[in-house]
Amino acid sequence: MKRAREEAYISPDWAIRASSFDFRLSAAEPFVARSIRGGQPGPPHASVHDGLELGVLLSGAVEQHYDDYLFVGRPGDAWLVSMWEPHLWRTTVPRTDQVAVVFLPEFLGDEATSTRGSGLLRPFASPTRERPMHPDPETRQVVLRVARELRDEVEQKPRGWETAVRLAVGRILFELSRNWEAPSRPSALPSSRASGLARIMPALEAIHARPAARVGLEKAAAACGLSAPHFSRVFRRITGLSFAKFRLRAHLAYAARLLLTTELPTDAVAAQAGFVDGSHLHRNFVRQYGSTPGRYRKQAG
Repeated sequence: MKRAREEAYISPDWAIRASSFDFRLSAAEPFVARSIRGGQPGPPHASVHDGLELGVLLSGAVEQHYDDYLFVGRPGDAWLVSMWEPHLWRTTVPRTDQVAVVFLPEFLGDEATSTRGSGLLRPFASPTRERPMHPDPETRQVVLRVARELRDEVEQKPRGWETAVRLAVGRILFELSRNWEAPSRPSALPSSRASGLARIMPALEAIHARPAARVGLEKAAAACGLSAPHFSRVFRRITGLSFAKFRLRAHLAYAARLLLTTELPTDAVAAQAGFVDGSHLHRNFVRQYGSTPGRYRKQAG
């Protein structure tokens, strides 16, 4: 399965566009919601973000490529993405409608992040293929109804729409989890990841604040008030990635943004994104996105 995933990333039929997500979740802004109507087939987008993601397909079809799983969705299916979980997604048929919310666990309230209420978040902590993303027919109808109401709130933004979004997300997660059997040995719950996110936030901010610099492990650990070994363990537990791998992905996402939004030559993009030179950027870009920087820019233009 590992080999199949790698082929999905580098297939010449896929022009992968990176989505670095131009938002950062915080206590003041704990969620971002998006409605996409009439989406058309196109190149897949590579995505990773600091919140949990719940999406529901209202019509059409989508694909989500995770590290070891391919999710093919039809109307009423939901996708669940954990914090910092890299994935690819694309619309596969014309006129596809979908709604998605990326949120911090505490957005759902104390009940959802407590031990007693952790059932709402438990699916995110389970292996991808074991998450309840394909509901039974009866549940599917409920999910579709609530998701359509969610979409209306996101698009129209009437008074109190933020509360309506929170309640809709909770209701959908409840319906998906109601008859779902959790795996016997799930990974760490997202609530524990969320509580630890503040400990490594100074390191994340240092990477984003100085994209041309290569923030070292020692400096990142010091910013968080931790020893390097302790920081490495905490960082991997919270993000699921080593600090070095996360840092590389952050620099690549910034390079992809520069390729899309500027006319800088590749060497200049490499310098601003923290790479030694254009060749260094080229090698890593192809490995991550399956496209050379030049081809990526041309196809996205």
